[in-house]
Amino acid sequence: MNKKKFYFGFIFIFSATLLFTFSSFSFAWGDPEIVTKINSAFESIESWIIKIATPAAAVAVGSGIFMKKFSFGDEEKIRMGKKIIKGSLFSYAFILAIDLILSAIKSLIG
Repeated sequence: MNKKKFYFGFIFIFSATLLFTFSSFSFAWGDPEIVTKINSAFESIESWIIKIATPAAAVAVGSGIFMKKFSFGDEEKIRMGKKIIKGSLFSYAFILAIDLILSAIKSLIG
């Protein structure tokens, strides 16, 4: 998957999440049923992503550590292990930051 598709997908998902987060401003007398269902669907997707990301990050960090530990002096495997560890920790921190930002936005909305 190239970077343009990844960035386009990320921007699309992020803007859709913000759209449904701020959709309550456009209706004066409560949310319609479809908006409530979509909001609850996004919340369940968000909770599943957090639940899946924690063990996935732990497995990735463990794989990187084992790759470094059992490299037997191969510099390429040591570099790859470090890269896996850094990438998985960065990705997990990014997911937690997005969750923090979305919960802050939800608390500001009401």
